[in-house]
Amino acid sequence: MAAGAPRVFVSHLSGVPVFDPNGDQVGRVRDLVAMLRVGGRPPRILGLVVEVVSRRRIFLPMTRVTGVESGQVITTGVVNMRRFEQRPTERLVLGEFLDRRVRLVESDEEVTVLDVAIQQLPARRDWEIDKYFVRKGRGGALRRKGETLTVEWSAVSGFSLEEHGQGAENLVATFERLRPADVANALHHLSPKRRVEVASALDDDRLADVLEELPEDDQVEILGKLKEERAADVLEAMDPDDAADLLSELPEEDKERLLTLMRPDDAADVRRLMAYEERTAGGLMTTEPIVLRPDATVADALARVRQADLSPALAAQVYVCRSPDETPTGKYLGTVHFQRLLRDPPFTLVSSIVDSDLVPLPPDTPLPTVTSYLAAYNLVSAPVVDESGSLLGAVTVDDVLDHLLPEDWRETDFHGEGGIRHGRT
Repeated sequence: MAAGAPRVFVSHLSGVPVFDPNGDQVGRVRDLVAMLRVGGRPPRILGLVVEVVSRRRIFLPMTRVTGVESGQVITTGVVNMRRFEQRPTERLVLGEFLDRRVRLVESDEEVTVLDVAIQQLPARRDWEIDKYFVRKGRGGALRRKGETLTVEWSAVSGFSLEEHGQGAENLVATFERLRPADVANALHHLSPKRRVEVASALDDDRLADVLEELPEDDQVEILGKLKEERAADVLEAMDPDDAADLLSELPEEDKERLLTLMRPDDAADVRRLMAYEERTAGGLMTTEPIVLRPDATVADALARVRQADLSPALAAQVYVCRSPDETPTGKYLGTVHFQRLLRDPPFTLVSSIVDSDLVPLPPDTPLPTVTSYLAAYNLVSAPVVDESGSLLGAVTVDDVLDHLLPEDWRETDFHGEGGIRHGRT
């Protein structure tokens, strides 16, 4: 960035793509690494935390950043693919500076940091924190009261102090555009204290989606820090199979207490799933597939498929069953695939186009057989039916993959390390 270039607010850098000189995307910015300094000097920006395609987080020194403009970061093209590990003297700007309560030096008034501006030093590649955007009084970005102002870095004090009661509203705001899996990855790399603070600030539905993407240890840690009533609400918002998996990791007394606090219908679904062995069709299935009665039309089916909260795997087919149409249903009649729904007129009855040749899975079907079944028939979801012919649920390919991959797959890099290694400068 040339001398005299405008400052950059770090909230605008969150999630922006990083490109090499050839225009190939290296990854996306997930945070900035700063170093606090003594002697009245502003904190120095050491580099960026960049998430590459393999979901690995690497360190990109600012000396290798040649441009920050138009919603993108340009690098010199040579990066070190070694996993980023935060050092004791380093601070993550998004993760640790936003929402921090500090004080104005002149008035000793408490303010909350909403954003941080950085600027490149003239004729150099060094970057420093330039200004803070703050709100007076206690409260974060979601609070409407309180004057906001932009102040010089030297006008506030408190960044060298241990954080206490740090809020999370502004960091949560930076997560709004991210997929749940990306938010989960960001949470996993925060300190345990900060992870719980941010997770607690998410609403129930969002936190449920994020918990489903986190490693089991993080799930248990976060759930254990929530008030029991809130924990039960979040479990209700999770897919029943994911809620069952999480509860199975808890001590028996904690599990029963949370199940008692859940709505009876939701708790019943979870209890039913927990009765099956984990690595079977019954243990893997979700109890909330799309179920239609025989007199439903293609138009009805498409309306259900269009629901935004459905996963692609569940939206790929509908299951036709006699009443009742909630699992466990009446007699299972067959499946209608999404492509078939697109080929027939809207007024067509689903019972007239049902695929009844596909043999459903019993709930005790072992995982290897489930995997072979999905592969053999090129399916992303499969019906699970009990001995009486009632539909119990559906096994989706994403749940199968979760159990086929190594337990630490969310933290595993799937691409080899490469690039020229270099230290932080």
